[in-house]
Amino acid sequence: MKINTVSVLGANGAMGCSVSAIFASLGKAKVYMVCRRAEAAQKAVDTARTLVKDQSLLDLIPITYDRLKECIAVSDLVFESVSENLAIKKEIYTIAAPFVKPGAIIATGTSGFSVNNLSGSYCEKFRNSFMGIHFFNPPSTLTLCELIPSDHTDPALVAEVKDYLKNVLKRDVVEVRDAPGFIGNRIGFQFINEAMQLAETFQALGGIDYIDSLIGEFSGRRLAPILTADFVGLDVHKAIVDNILLNTNDYLHDTFVLPAYVRELIDKNKLGDKKSGGGVYQTIKNPDGGRLSNVYEVVSRIYRPKVKYDFPFAKAMTEALQNENYEQAFSVLVNDKSREADFCLRFLIRHALYGIYISREIGENIHSADTAMVTGFNWVPPLAIVDALGGTEKFKILVCERLDDDFLNKIDIETLLKDIPPSQYDYRKFFKIKKKNPAS
Repeated sequence: MKINTVSVLGANGAMGCSVSAIFASLGKAKVYMVCRRAEAAQKAVDTARTLVKDQSLLDLIPITYDRLKECIAVSDLVFESVSENLAIKKEIYTIAAPFVKPGAIIATGTSGFSVNNLSGSYCEKFRNSFMGIHFFNPPSTLTLCELIPSDHTDPALVAEVKDYLKNVLKRDVVEVRDAPGFIGNRIGFQFINEAMQLAETFQALGGIDYIDSLIGEFSGRRLAPILTADFVGLDVHKAIVDNILLNTNDYLHDTFVLPAYVRELIDKNKLGDKKSGGGVYQTIKNPDGGRLSNVYEVVSRIYRPKVKYDFPFAKAMTEALQNENYEQAFSVLVNDKSREADFCLRFLIRHALYGIYISREIGENIHSADTAMVTGFNWVPPLAIVDALGGTEKFKILVCERLDDDFLNKIDIETLLKDIPPSQYDYRKFFKIKKKNPAS
């Protein structure tokens, strides 16, 4: 498949801008960056250029919606990347549809809306070429791309697009059935939102930074879960979990309910440290040039200095991992009798189970969740957690020992864990912790 010309609708957004750079640099396509205002379009082009080292061959063209026919009529791919609002997306489709040329691919970059629902905005003759192509942010470093056909999408075209994304745009492609949140966000934001809920439950013990400290680097993720939501933006997080809560009903359905304190922060436009100067975390620059890291205290609803918690089990795990003694590290996690170690272990077990469950439900194979978590979140993937904890049989024992009966009654462990293969990813790469310089 050769895609020579692309129109990106909503190219002034962070994702639209980044994806435009991907299509132009790796895809060698002429890319029309469509925005509402000419100044925004030019700024989007300028920003996209900064995302690519070799700009000599970039063909990026700023254009506005009033000139939409000029670009869409010649585009092999029309990629919608407007804000995650159903009404806005459908409005844009209504405007664009009359200009789409026969044989063109039409794609939405939605992070979780129904592709079947969105495809209904186009007349029947175009529905067989409509699909979801969900890049992860930032696509310059996160290579996951979820490919979501609708019920009407031509399977042969899906195969061609999958090959294009994989071999031309260098993406790690996971084909996913059309389900809310798809696979990456369904698993990732379940983990994040449950962590947020637990920060509310355990607010007396410290809340947000307490929970993030319990599931930190030693648990196989570069960014702690609640910090990840702050980085993504609390408004984006809310849109994702609200959509999943409304449109699904699996055994962890209640963990998608957004906590009250997060809704309050969003109402106050406290969307994230980088996004609006404060979210669940906040960085304050001191007059002397130093920085103060604050965290939102759930109890008092005010910011306070972030606490560096000292959990003995975490310290012991970290030391073992720094020495690449992985067996010892996980022995500490399993055998430490503290509340914090037990909490961390149970959280990882539940996360692994849910990833395997979602892979079976909507993924193309049992490895789908692993690919999504690694290439979309840079987190240790579900099957690799099973490997780290000693393999399927030992993992089953831990599940039955550590999870309560109410939880176990909701799932069929034997069926869920039947014929589980080892992960395609070596779990050890996610637990590499460098020794800190004593002088630092």
